[in-house]
Amino acid sequence: MAAYRTVRDETERRAAPLSPEDQLVQSMPDASPTKWHRAHVTWFWEQFLLGQHSPGYRPYHPDYAYLFNSYYVSAGPRHARAQRGHLTRPGADEVTAYRKHVDAAVAAFFDSADADTLAKLEPLIEVGLNHEQQHQELLLTDILHAFAQNPIPPAYQPGWRFPAATRTGDAWVTLMEGIHTIGHTDESFHFDNEKPAHRALVGPVKLARNLVTNAEWLTFMNDGGYTTPTLWLMDGFAKATEEQWQAPGHWRKVDGANSSESWKIMTLGGLQPIDPSAPVSHVSYYEADAFARWSGKHLPTEMEWEVAARAGHLNDAFGIVWQWTRSSYSPYPGYRAIEGALGEYNGKFMVNQLVLRGSSLATPDNHSRITYRNFFYPHHRWQFTGLRLADYAV
Repeated sequence: MAAYRTVRDETERRAAPLSPEDQLVQSMPDASPTKWHRAHVTWFWEQFLLGQHSPGYRPYHPDYAYLFNSYYVSAGPRHARAQRGHLTRPGADEVTAYRKHVDAAVAAFFDSADADTLAKLEPLIEVGLNHEQQHQELLLTDILHAFAQNPIPPAYQPGWRFPAATRTGDAWVTLMEGIHTIGHTDESFHFDNEKPAHRALVGPVKLARNLVTNAEWLTFMNDGGYTTPTLWLMDGFAKATEEQWQAPGHWRKVDGANSSESWKIMTLGGLQPIDPSAPVSHVSYYEADAFARWSGKHLPTEMEWEVAARAGHLNDAFGIVWQWTRSSYSPYPGYRAIEGALGEYNGKFMVNQLVLRGSSLATPDNHSRITYRNFFYPHHRWQFTGLRLADYAV
């Protein structure tokens, strides 16, 4: 119960700086309003724990399952994702009441359930906690995207600054050819997409110890990186042209020059000058791939990243930006989705997306591990996403 309270309190802590108006806005179809995140994770507990394992529990509101189900087809019909910003009701205060009601019901369930029942439900509870932590990250990235559309850019947390990068040791680390275990190997919590652990050939390859910085990205921009089609995948250049990308997401040009002083970036602390030494963030896979090609390098595979991270070779593997890999998001050999509605959690998304490794500055504490597989479509760039390079070790 202590872990449940800690996670639920963190969601409210992250939402606390936001007004009811802030909590309603949906700035694009891929993002969701803050109050929807708060309600959706509450629906998860109501749907999968209370509704199925707490005798006599009745849903708080008959329409909330429709409003706050995300993509669980087997759990019933859903309100369209792109229209979540239309939900003026329930208001943020009503969502707060919903959360308190479910929290009280969960507490009563924990108090009344016997040890065998809680032991049997532990995997479900762990999924619920980690699911809410995922939405805590999305809560921040979604409101940052919304604030970035505001011509008078608000600050979510005044005084916030981007974390400093670590740059120590040799620039490159070499992984010699070898057979390595990839994936989660013990019984601690993990998502089903991290298993089964399996053996894979990795190397020889060199990985950059450090993340790519804003200064390096500015050089790419000034060298025509966004306008040179030979650097880009065809779909990527088409997307960059269609959306008129000239710089990473959330960057704003403030004068006609091409130095770091010419750009500012929308951050959780508001609009701030570009820090040349900070890791670049809010780049898509398409941009990361183009930068790597411009550099004469490539992106690492997720297996290469995992082996290097496990050996402690990577600076800032966690806690600043998720790092794109060139690995498609696909099942590990022998993968089987778990049974029931929760089997929709990961497996059905294993197509047309790329794997990212590590974690970001928005990732909650205790929600990162070496085997964690994040995934997004190649054009997505509203998350805290960056890159490190790889090269052939020949």
